[in-house]
Amino acid sequence: MACSATTPKLTEEEIQERLSRLSGWVRGEDWIQKKYEFKNFLRAMSFVNAVAYLAESLNHHPDILINYNEVTLLNWTHAAGGITEYDFDLAEKVEAMIEKTN
Repeated sequence: MACSATTPKLTEEEIQERLSRLSGWVRGEDWIQKKYEFKNFLRAMSFVNAVAYLAESLNHHPDILINYNEVTLLNWTHAAGGITEYDFDLAEKVEAMIEKTN
């Protein structure tokens, strides 16, 4: 199922409960975010490419900020205008991907 303008946004309680299960993720204004730091620019870009493939497979795409060896992911459901289940699903899958590579 694709997200849309009718995708329900999570309540503040649901957001806080889900954040408590994710290491390093924090609440932004209408998104959840995490900053990752890598050894160098190439490692950061490898991570960005891996996230891009993952996001494409889920049809749910984060905003990605790149600053040399730091990458910040901002997950929010653009169509719904806020934080939904899709954002946490993507965050959990990114974390699982990171765990496999470490």
